Amino acid sequence: MKIIAREIPPRTVWALEQAGVHPLLARLFAARGVRAKEELDDGLALLLPPDTLHGTREAAALLADAIAQDKRLCIVADYDCDGATACAVGVRGLRLLGAKNVSYLVPDRVVDGYGLTPPIAERVAASGADMLITVDNGIASVEGVATAKARGLQVLVTDHHLPGPELPSADVLVNPNQPGCGFESKSIAGVGVMFYVLLALRSELRRRGVFDTPAPAAGPPQGGPASPSGGGEAHEVASRGASKPQPKLDALLPLVALGTVADVVRLDANNRRLVAQGLRRIRAGAMPAGVAALFKAAGRNASVATTFDFGFALGPRINAAGRLSDMTLGIECLLTDDAGRAEELARMLDGINRERRDIEGGMRDQALLLAESLFAADGEGIEAPPPAISVFDAGFHEGVVGIVASRIKDRFHRPTFVFAASGAPGKEQELKGSGRSIPGFHLRDALDLVAKRHPGVLLRFGGHAMAAGCTVAREHFETFEKGFAQVARELLAESALTRQIETDGPIAREYMRIDLVDTLHREVWGQGFAPPTFSEEVEVVSQRLVGEKHLSLKLRHQGQPIDAIWFSHTEPLPPKVKLAFRLDADEWQGVRRLRFLVEGAEF
Repeated sequence: MKIIAREIPPRTVWALEQAGVHPLLARLFAARGVRAKEELDDGLALLLPPDTLHGTREAAALLADAIAQDKRLCIVADYDCDGATACAVGVRGLRLLGAKNVSYLVPDRVVDGYGLTPPIAERVAASGADMLITVDNGIASVEGVATAKARGLQVLVTDHHLPGPELPSADVLVNPNQPGCGFESKSIAGVGVMFYVLLALRSELRRRGVFDTPAPAAGPPQGGPASPSGGGEAHEVASRGASKPQPKLDALLPLVALGTVADVVRLDANNRRLVAQGLRRIRAGAMPAGVAALFKAAGRNASVATTFDFGFALGPRINAAGRLSDMTLGIECLLTDDAGRAEELARMLDGINRERRDIEGGMRDQALLLAESLFAADGEGIEAPPPAISVFDAGFHEGVVGIVASRIKDRFHRPTFVFAASGAPGKEQELKGSGRSIPGFHLRDALDLVAKRHPGVLLRFGGHAMAAGCTVAREHFETFEKGFAQVARELLAESALTRQIETDGPIAREYMRIDLVDTLHREVWGQGFAPPTFSEEVEVVSQRLVGEKHLSLKLRHQGQPIDAIWFSHTEPLPPKVKLAFRLDADEWQGVRRLRFLVEGAEF
């Protein structure tokens, strides 16, 4: 492992400080590409305009016509947190905007697989729906869309995944990554895409005279307009027949923020604004009952909510439903306005998540053994992992393979796929794999190359640069394993196979304060806008294992004592070591103390 420091442009730091940004934050923001204080403005008026997202105008017209004709709308969701929040945003938003008949259907991970398949399309048609709307899926569902169209359904696809060589023949496609779309935020999550469609629909309904003047802003007053206009959305009101106040869509922002962070998409400026606005409302208590219940079930305080709560507390509990049970539980939790029902569902989700952790622990240990069996001695006789890792065990649960792949990737710093046997009836000889990648290796593109070199091996695949999924026949697993490793061998430079931790360098003693920990936690951090991580050489005064798997440390930092914890690490450290760490506050018997959360060590 190598610890490196980010470049921090001093002139930018100075300019941010002169504009009133806290000196520590100025340094952190400058290192992440922020050049002016204006870029830190999270007001909704600065959101990218909805009409720059290709297809939103057509989607708005399609939906406005459907609402006017009282058509029955059915949303087909995905079974992860992004899909669940996108579904909840779609159902809530469409009802707010006047749709009277809105239902949803979420595929079963094991039985149905991912996306809008022909059988799912048949089920939607059989339900009596007139229009099928996908959220967080559909861009690769060529056959599913064709089936829906053949059954007389109108189809609106909203998605953010990368398209394949053929686009589905939907009535309208809304996806920032489709050809010809100039929307700047290519990393927007599926829930964000659906939110943008609703902004465009509200504008279209206003243009048609359905709504009168925009409603007063709702929600907390802390900065930025609380009723989203979509950054340039027109506010003209048609004079004919206006009879209803314009609905406020800001109530959906906590769900947008949760799904955006949980899907680990890059937090560009537009995504950071969506997340910041959602967090602001949650901290003020303005959130759906299900979100409040999930905070309670996770033992987190919503009044000081952070992106870490989304990524490590709420998101996993919702995801657990799709992994081990039925994502309907997660969606219903996000849809209900009954606090008692929300708490009941949140407790169920918490229980499923505990079960998921137990299953994951056993799978992780077995996967580590399988991965280590692939190691080979290098020129110096030191065993090292191959350039990419693929493992399969008949006892693996397909709902947890993605999490285990992430753990293996983190341990060995290699692109990793973990496979489990399909549980779908009649497909017992198929293996479903989930993969996670490292910087410099585009996972979906790698799968595409494997598919071209080994025709017929990959039955299905799709995903992003850092996460992807695929299906192979059990008899072809070895071919996939070797083909995937060969692609990684060709595309990954040797330097990319050494894990690096980017840090913000040393932290001055004056910033070692609890109040600054709280200041840092209030900001929006995540994928592409990394949370502050510092690095320095420290003296290890003492160390011991806690819970048999965490290293508790007493350190001396800049001559001062400080406690630290390194989660999921058991190997002892030398007396002096360079650590990468984050600042955290540990509370014991009502007293909060500063401590380090160790991320890595170089020695």
